[in-house]
Amino acid sequence: MGCCGSTESKRDWKPLEERSCTDIPWLIVFTLFCIGMACICGFSIATGGASRMMSGYDSYGNTCGRNNTKIEGVPLSGRDMTENKYVFFLDPCNLDLINRKIKSVALCVSRCPATELKTYSDLKQFALNNGSHLCSYDISATRYPSHGERFTKCPKLPILPSKAVPLLRRCIPVDLSCYAEFAQAFVTFVTDNTVLRRVIGGVMASKEIIMGLCVLALVLSLIMMAVIRYISKVLVWILTVLVIIGSIGGTGVLWYLYVDHRNALNNNTTSVFGREVASDNVKALLVFSIGATIFTVVLLLVMFILRKRVALTISLFHVAGKVFIHLPLLVLQPFWTFLCLMLFWVYWIAVLLSLGTTGTPVKNNSTSAVEYHMQGPLQYMVWYHAVGLIWISEFILAFQQMTIAGAVVTYYFTRNKSQMPATPILSSMIRTIRYHLGTLAKGSFIITLVKIPRLILTYIHSQLKGKENACARCMLKACVCCLWCLEKCLAYLNQNAYTATAINSTSFCSSARDAFIILVENALRVAAINTVGDFILFLGKVLVVSCTGFAGILALNYQREYTVWVLPLLIACMFAFLVAHCFLSVFENVVDVLFLCFAVDTKYNDGSPGREYYMEKSLMEFVENSKKMGRYKPGDGDGREMKSMARGATFA
Repeated sequence: MGCCGSTESKRDWKPLEERSCTDIPWLIVFTLFCIGMACICGFSIATGGASRMMSGYDSYGNTCGRNNTKIEGVPLSGRDMTENKYVFFLDPCNLDLINRKIKSVALCVSRCPATELKTYSDLKQFALNNGSHLCSYDISATRYPSHGERFTKCPKLPILPSKAVPLLRRCIPVDLSCYAEFAQAFVTFVTDNTVLRRVIGGVMASKEIIMGLCVLALVLSLIMMAVIRYISKVLVWILTVLVIIGSIGGTGVLWYLYVDHRNALNNNTTSVFGREVASDNVKALLVFSIGATIFTVVLLLVMFILRKRVALTISLFHVAGKVFIHLPLLVLQPFWTFLCLMLFWVYWIAVLLSLGTTGTPVKNNSTSAVEYHMQGPLQYMVWYHAVGLIWISEFILAFQQMTIAGAVVTYYFTRNKSQMPATPILSSMIRTIRYHLGTLAKGSFIITLVKIPRLILTYIHSQLKGKENACARCMLKACVCCLWCLEKCLAYLNQNAYTATAINSTSFCSSARDAFIILVENALRVAAINTVGDFILFLGKVLVVSCTGFAGILALNYQREYTVWVLPLLIACMFAFLVAHCFLSVFENVVDVLFLCFAVDTKYNDGSPGREYYMEKSLMEFVENSKKMGRYKPGDGDGREMKSMARGATFA
C-alpha cells in the first residue's frame, strides 16, 4: 500500500500486453469498507430500524404489523400489532417544522378512515364496524363518546378521509386542512410580492415552451455529437464562427428587443397589470442585454488571443471523432453512470433513514413518546456511512473514466481497426473489473480525502454567514478555494493515471508518476489541450445554450403581454447546458486519453522498422511537421531539447 516512494527503473510503456492485478491491498481495503457499509445496513435491519421505517411505529415503541416486546417504563408497549399495519396520527396538523416531525401521538390501526368522521359517535361506530380503534389503546371503543380523556387520547375532530401511503403505511389525509395556514401564508406572500407572482405565472403560462426548448437542447446536443463524428476537420472553425455570430447576433437582438419593449411601455395604454408585466420584461431584457454584452466582449478577447492555436486542435478532434464512429456507445456512458449513482444514492438514503429509527428506545419526558437513539460508538456509524457516500460515488465515476480510457486505448493501439474486439467497451469494463478495481479504489479515496475537509469547511463557512468575524470567514473561504483547486488537479492527474493503468497495467502510484512525467515533458501540449481544446468544447456548450436561448427569446416574445421571461428562459438555458455537458464531457475525456496515448507513442516510437507509430495519419502529419521545425545541428547540446519544445509548440 505504499505510494510514490518506489525505486523502479525507467519504464518502457508496452500497451495491451498480458495484465496483472493492480493495487490488491487497496482492493481489500475497499472491499472491507463496503462490507462495513453492508453491515450498517444489516444492523439497521437486525435491530428493527428498517422495519420501523417501512412499517412505522406508534408513540409507545410498537412497530405496526409486528408482535412487539415490552419496553421497560412504557405501559402501552409490547402489544401484538400483527393486525394493525397502519400508522394513524391523532393530530396530523401538529407539525414541528424545525425538526421536520409530526408531534402528534401515533397509533397502530388496522384500517385508515375512508370517510369523514365528525363526532365521537362516528368514531365509535367506525371502530365497531371495522375493528380499527382510532383512540388510545387503553380506551375501549364503547366509551369513546363519554370518556373523560377523549379530547387528549382521541383524534381531533373532524377526522378527514385518509389514504395509506404506499410502502410506508402512514394514514395521510387526502385533503390535509392544516396545510391551509401554510398555503395561506404563502399566498399572502405571493400576493404582496407581485414580482414573484408574475414570475411564477410566467412559468406556468410558458410550460409548453419550456418543454419544447428542453427537447430542442437535446436535439442540438445530438447534432453537435454528429458534427464531432463526421465533420470534425471543420468543427473548430464552425464553432468559432457560429459562436461569434451567435454571441454578437444574440446581444444585438436583446438590445433591439429592449428598445422595442421600452418604447412599447412608454406608449402602453393597457391595464395596470399589463404595464407591470411590460415593466418587468424591460428590466429583465436590460439585465440580459448587459450580461450578454459583457460575455461577448470577454469571449471575443479570448478567441483573439488563442486564434493562432485554434487550428492546431483539429487533428486531435478528428481522431476523437473517429473514436466515436468505432465506439458509438461511449455516448451512453454518462447515462449508465448516472443510473448507478442514482441506485446507490437511493440505497444510501434508505439506510440513513433506517439508522434514524435504530437504537435504544428512550422515553421523551416532554411528550411521553418513545424515540430511538443510538448511544456509544454506534452513533459514529452515521459518519462512516457519510464517508461511504463520497468514496463509493467517486469510485463509480472513476469506473466510468477507466472504462472510457480502456476502450480508447484499445482503439489507439490497434493498428488494424478491423481486428478490434467486437465489444471494446464491454471488454474494457470486464478488464477493469478483473484487474484494476484496486487502482480505482485508491484513486477515488485520494479524492475523498480532499473532498471531505472541503465539505466540512464549506459547511462551517455557511454557518458563519452574518457573524462579525469576517477575517475567519475569509480564511475559510480561501481554504475552501485551495482545496477545490487541489481536488480538480488531483482529478485530472487521476484520470491520466487511469489511462496509464489501462496502457501499462501498473499500480496507481506508478501510473500517476509515469503520467505526470509524460505530462511535464509535454507541458506545452498539455496547456494547449487544456486551454484551446477544452475551450472549444465549452464553445460547443455555449452554442447549444445560445441557440436554445435564442429560440426561447423568439418564442416568449409572442407572450409579452402576460409572461415574465426571467425564470422560463433560465430554466431552459440551464437544462440545455446540462444536456450539452453530459454529451461533450465524454468527448473531452476521449481527447485527454488520446493525447496521453499520442505522447507515449511519440516518446517510445520513431517510425523506424520495429518501432512504427500507432497514431492516425492526421497526427502523423503533426509529427513530421514537428521534425521539420525542430532541425538542429549535430553536436548541439540544446538541440534535442529545442526540438522537443518545437514539437510541443507545433502540437500546442
